[in-house]
Amino acid sequence: MAGRPTPRPETPGTPEICPRLSWYLRGVADGGVLVLWDVDYTLIDSAGLGEELYRSVFRELFGGELPGMVPMAGRTDRAIVADTLARAGISDPAAHLEEFLALMAARAPELPWPARERVRVLPGVPAALAALGSVPGRVVQSVLTGNVPALARVKLGAAGLTSYLDLDAGAYGDHHEVRAELVHQARRNAARVHGTSFGGTATVLIGDTPLDVAAAQATGARSVAVATGRSAAAELAAAGAGAVLPDLTDTAAVLTAVLDGR
Repeated sequence: MAGRPTPRPETPGTPEICPRLSWYLRGVADGGVLVLWDVDYTLIDSAGLGEELYRSVFRELFGGELPGMVPMAGRTDRAIVADTLARAGISDPAAHLEEFLALMAARAPELPWPARERVRVLPGVPAALAALGSVPGRVVQSVLTGNVPALARVKLGAAGLTSYLDLDAGAYGDHHEVRAELVHQARRNAARVHGTSFGGTATVLIGDTPLDVAAAQATGARSVAVATGRSAAAELAAAGAGAVLPDLTDTAAVLTAVLDGR
């Protein structure tokens, strides 16, 4: 099935990490864990690639330049588009919402390679993904992102990260305005693909904004916050994150934060 991950070579250091965590890895094998990664400023820095797509689609639909963007951090494209169109003075933004999202999906794969080459993988990400992928038992890694699916795939593909992730088991920003609703969608998708339920704390959200934390809280999932975006560690802790990391460079700390408490 498209989007299913392929096996990765063993990452150096992983065999030393896993034995130290064996006291709770046994629980992973018992029920499984669904790890849902945010994309922007958690896995990658896309250097404005999404905003570039917004401006291109607005120009194509309305024949002019987009006057400005609304706040995007932690929000879904469905919510961002509605607010962006309203701010731009488009009458009845809801009437244009589906068309705008559909055109984003169509145009995302056409973004020029020079733009895609701006995408930067954040420190520690490949090692963290590989380590979680090597954990004994059923650890399913996917995304829970505000991006529409096509844009998420473009960004992750440019970053070389798609093979670590089962993109069919995640949820995307065209589904709902509220991020918490994406958690329910991802659980349904993961259950369909893998034949396993990932209710409650069997789902872990990893993200860089208080909205990622709130989505986990609203759905009974666990949250791991990383201070690699605009939100400081103290803000993420105050939002109620189950664990807060400065970044993803300490692979053992990532494994502990993600898998402890299952």
